[in-house]
Amino acid sequence: MNINITCAAFKEGEPIPPKHCCVDADISPALHWDLSELSIPDKGSIALIFDDPDAPGGTWVHWLIFNLPPETSNLPEMVMPREELENGARQGSNSWGTIGYRGPCPPSGTHRYFFKIYALDTKLDLLPGATKEELLEAMEEHIIGEGKIMGFFTRK
Repeated sequence: MNINITCAAFKEGEPIPPKHCCVDADISPALHWDLSELSIPDKGSIALIFDDPDAPGGTWVHWLIFNLPPETSNLPEMVMPREELENGARQGSNSWGTIGYRGPCPPSGTHRYFFKIYALDTKLDLLPGATKEELLEAMEEHIIGEGKIMGFFTRK
């Protein structure tokens, strides 16, 4: 099942504004998703992966967040870099080895960036700071819906 995810800062295939990148404030953009066509159980959750598949050394992870309550349909702008949020969601480690959002920051040229949302039939038994690999493994066989939005950023 596909989930429609949108971003207040840019539309699919458009540039990600500098405000959400390392050249400026480097804050997470507001995201919204529609789960109306899904039936997520009360014991379910939402996960988000934000990454750059065009990084020179392989996919670069910019943000991981998981165990968002199943009724969650958005994230506000500027989610703080805390291990656990007020709603119980946890944030994983990005490729810098830190917790929380780190925006696009290619060494040069244009890179694509994907916000990928997953609806899960369970909460994940992962600690804050989990890696993308750990998150993907924990999500196996629990994904009941997913969606993505892509933006790009050019470093001059």
